[in-house]
Amino acid sequence: QVQLVETGGGLLQAGDSMRLSCAASGRTFSNYAMAWFRQAPGKEREFVAAISRSGLNTYYRDSVKGRFTVSRDNAKNTVYLQMNSLKPEDTAVYTCAASTRVTHYSTSEIQYDYWGRGTQVTVSS
Repeated sequence: QVQLVETGGGLLQAGDSMRLSCAASGRTFSNYAMAWFRQAPGKEREFVAAISRSGLNTYYRDSVKGRFTVSRDNAKNTVYLQMNSLKPEDTAVYTCAASTRVTHYSTSEIQYDYWGRGTQVTVSS
């Protein structure tokens, strides 16, 4: 089993930057493709960013391209989401997820096996 714990988040102003971290348990972290999802109040959960097992491939939803960067440190069993130029519409609970089956990345929730509890990011204008 894999346990995922997100850290970071908080109250921010538009234009601020923040880095979220997701620490995973176990020795097989490098075998998992990782992703970040988010869910805003009253909205469905949506894909944000993904990274392949090696870290060589990344993928982002259009609205965060150029602002967010996903990375991973397999030696530390940690995946990161660097968020720059934050906007109020980025306000959501951000959750990391791990997949045992995705070869590179996927935008589909159904492809992910393990989920963290999430961390709140609130961006005000």
